[in-house]
Amino acid sequence: MKILKKDKVMVIAGRDKGKIGEVMLVLPALSQIVVEGVNIVKRHTKPSQAQPKGGILEINKPIHASKVMVIDPVTNKPARVGYKLQAQGKKQRIFKVSKFVNPKPKTAVKKASKKVEEK
Repeated sequence: MKILKKDKVMVIAGRDKGKIGEVMLVLPALSQIVVEGVNIVKRHTKPSQAQPKGGILEINKPIHASKVMVIDPVTNKPARVGYKLQAQGKKQRIFKVSKFVNPKPKTAVKKASKKVEEK
């Protein structure tokens, strides 16, 4: 996936089209991302020990990565992202139009944990 945690993205399809937010979580196994302020749903909860009042909670749900584009820091417009190999063999993340080099942080991608069901 070319979208990383803490990237600014714009939604290009769906009911939240045009909204801009920061990526909070990346789920590469599902090709989904969680964006702050996008795809918010309301969840009705019963009172419990964790939530003594219960009530209606607003939750950010994941959306498919193909529905967003990364915002180019130079032009502040949505742009495509590519990779360029350096002489040492390392990858550099670049924006296609502005040719801005954005280094890929080592801890940017948080892999989704797989739940094992016990019987």
